[in-house]
Amino acid sequence: MSKTRISLLALIVLIAGGAATLTLFNPSYEAMHLAHQKMHADHNIHAHDVTDMPGLKGENASPEESKEIAILFKKFETLTREVEMLPNGIRTVTRSSDPEVMDVLVSHAIGMMGRVEAKDDPKILIQSPTLDALFSHGDRIITTSEVEGNSLIITQISEDKDVIAALHTHAAEVTDMVDRGMAAVHERMMHLTN
Repeated sequence: MSKTRISLLALIVLIAGGAATLTLFNPSYEAMHLAHQKMHADHNIHAHDVTDMPGLKGENASPEESKEIAILFKKFETLTREVEMLPNGIRTVTRSSDPEVMDVLVSHAIGMMGRVEAKDDPKILIQSPTLDALFSHGDRIITTSEVEGNSLIITQISEDKDVIAALHTHAAEVTDMVDRGMAAVHERMMHLTN
């Protein structure tokens, strides 16, 4: 086990207490996710490590993917988003006033759409449980995307009512993150632990 992983696990145990004890020997995504949530709930922590953003790392996420997500959170104020809730899915238009952020947004979206299609969950520590449904039922989602100028337009549809509900929920969650950044994630995580 690497020094970094041992240090991370020791820190989780120190901060999160008993719920994280299991992660020392079996650092599963679920255990680490729970420990992260518990840390915020037990200590009423709203501060965030905005330099490293450790919650953006995942069991199955590449460093590049985590870096893209960090950029989107750090520069969320450059993003705007429109969502149309369709009877069978969603249509979103997301923009950035910063061309570099726009490039990161397109890369992130294309990468995640590919992961959903392949049912390849990155298991990001702070990801919403809604994504679990989307990653596990990626074969039930039809996605189209296009970039027009500074707009990323994505349409996702399904015939499965549970998948449609998850698409609607996730669209609202992403819009909240675009509007409020990491504060939206922290608030959602606090509600999950209560």
